[in-house]
Amino acid sequence: MFSNTTTTTATVDLLVGIFQDVLRLPELTADTDFYEAGGDSLTAFQITGRLQEVLGADVPVSLVFAYPTPRELAEVVDADYGTA
Repeated sequence: MFSNTTTTTATVDLLVGIFQDVLRLPELTADTDFYEAGGDSLTAFQITGRLQEVLGADVPVSLVFAYPTPRELAEVVDADYGTA
């Protein structure tokens, strides 16, 4: 259990960094909503592209839309694709 929390935290941190960079919002947090932060289909593809580079897995862009905060997305990414 502790291990899973630790890996999810690492993935959350990774995703916060990616969201901050792609959306150009350094103040973005783990609970910032992708849509409210100005995200669109182009930025969603940029986010999944960065994830693919790190994880070596093809993460569907639809996950960014379905799980719009870094924290929510991290849980799904860890469960389905392994940890960052």
